[in-house]
Amino acid sequence: MKNFPILHSKLRWLAVLLAVIAAVSLSACTGVRSTNLTNRLIVPTPSGPSTFNYPLNQSAYSVFGYLNEGLINENGLTSKLEPGLAESWEISKDGKKIVFNLREGLKWSDGEPMTTDDIIFTYEKIYFNDKIPSGLKDNLRVGMSRQFPKLKKLDSRRVEFSVTEPFAPFIRYAGGIPILPAHILQEAVTNTEANGKLKFLSTWGTDTDPKKIVGNGQYRMLSYTPNQRVVLERNPYFWRKDAEGNAQPYIQQIVWQIIENTDNQLLNFRSGDLDTLDVQSEVFPLLKREEKRGKYTVFNGGPDTGSVFMCFNLNKGRNPQNQPFVDPIKSRWFASKEFRQAIAYGINRDAMTNNIYRGLGAPLHSPIPAQSPFYLSPEQGLKTYSYNLDKAKELLLSAGFKFNTNSELLDAEGNKVRFTLLMAAGKKAREQMGTQIKQDLGKLGMQIDTQFLSFNTYIEKLRLTKNWDTYLGGFSGGTEPHSGYNIWSVKGTLHTFNQGPSGEEPPIQGWKVAEWEQKIDDLYVKASQELDEAKRKELYGETQQIIAEQVPFIYMVNPLTFEAIRDRVSGIKYSAIGGAFWNLYELKITE
Repeated sequence: MKNFPILHSKLRWLAVLLAVIAAVSLSACTGVRSTNLTNRLIVPTPSGPSTFNYPLNQSAYSVFGYLNEGLINENGLTSKLEPGLAESWEISKDGKKIVFNLREGLKWSDGEPMTTDDIIFTYEKIYFNDKIPSGLKDNLRVGMSRQFPKLKKLDSRRVEFSVTEPFAPFIRYAGGIPILPAHILQEAVTNTEANGKLKFLSTWGTDTDPKKIVGNGQYRMLSYTPNQRVVLERNPYFWRKDAEGNAQPYIQQIVWQIIENTDNQLLNFRSGDLDTLDVQSEVFPLLKREEKRGKYTVFNGGPDTGSVFMCFNLNKGRNPQNQPFVDPIKSRWFASKEFRQAIAYGINRDAMTNNIYRGLGAPLHSPIPAQSPFYLSPEQGLKTYSYNLDKAKELLLSAGFKFNTNSELLDAEGNKVRFTLLMAAGKKAREQMGTQIKQDLGKLGMQIDTQFLSFNTYIEKLRLTKNWDTYLGGFSGGTEPHSGYNIWSVKGTLHTFNQGPSGEEPPIQGWKVAEWEQKIDDLYVKASQELDEAKRKELYGETQQIIAEQVPFIYMVNPLTFEAIRDRVSGIKYSAIGGAFWNLYELKITE
């Protein structure tokens, strides 16, 4: 996961997801080009899909950007809203009602008609359903009341969304989420399994026949080979046509190839087996020199809109076996703001920028990207953490830590400071970051153990078992800050530094929310209610100041985004916001 659905990250799937897909690379392509079909695009991914059920997905790597579409889309260059499944929409003067007008003759990928009944079903029976654990709820709840929008069917092609209080990002969240097929999923949301859970929760897993997955996007699934590839074919019922009346998209197939290791991705791209490669900074000079010979172009999209960070586990809760998620000794360290700030001062992010990213980037300070009008810059007063070992040691000593004769850091009870940094395997830049963090914090007398897991195992450990110390991760980003509300909501599904219960999970024993956490949540809600852009900027500025002061995340580097794309793919309009394939429907293979 950055144009299909608008909700970011996790929600604005084509602008975000396809950029992520294009930003990674291809696995072993043995046999992929062995057929006579040349009108296909081979796209890489470091991890296979974890589910084919969109609301249940928690992975950044999924095929939903191809399979699904929302009522409106977002232009990947300008961020302006454009028609999707809805050909038009009207907003009331008070901004509390939106009427979407569907295109005539819309169909699902199985040929069945799509109507406003599907829209109402999708929101009311799935997205608003408390029995279905989905991060979409965090963004769809409105204002202080936390109520969901109301939907009303006007006729088979018109549906009205309404809210009881102002909601600045209303249009993007009402229209940007994929619509799901009622004729396929109705039974799954009304019936339960023997264990009492909704049948929907076990529907459309990765063991499902791919041809039975129904969507309304540009493509539909043809086959899936676990740990190898997903093959998608053009959806013959997709609505879009060009000015001459020709069906879009033009590209007949997408091959979504799975490979974890970035070195192998580079090898496959240079050998001609890939159509795209996320260009890491360390290989930029090499690939740039080889453009002409390799018959590809390296595009520069400017600074990335996402974030990479080190996160602390601040969760004081206990699992059902009454075992703490975090060792109580480590938990006391992590709970200290001074300890977290000391680590922020102790990581040399300028060296990280120069050594890992070859100077093609800059230290990152905020979860809101610089492209956003709501970004608070250091020049505007945002607190930052330049590398300063003396300052780091001063903070540690003030918090009761001490150094022994071997320069090892001990806490007040004499415990050596040692903890694990968790990260997903296969991303070379992340692995290099982990190595540098280990070395940098070693200068503060800390012992850091790095642990690498496959991406899906990594996600499961973070969000389900919750028994980790720190992790190195990242989130996609967007110009609308509310797209990150599920990170900053205390009940958000991406509130990883202090993850609460989700869905029908029972309350977590001992789970506590800090005052500053709740303050950020409240400010995000207040900002979403504010229609004055200047006042919204002030509110989001305050959240950025609190985040910088409390450092639940230590932000690393904001690199420039580069993408290498074969010259045989025409029509590319690359940007950091939309990625390489936000306009996939108009791309052509020119071989």
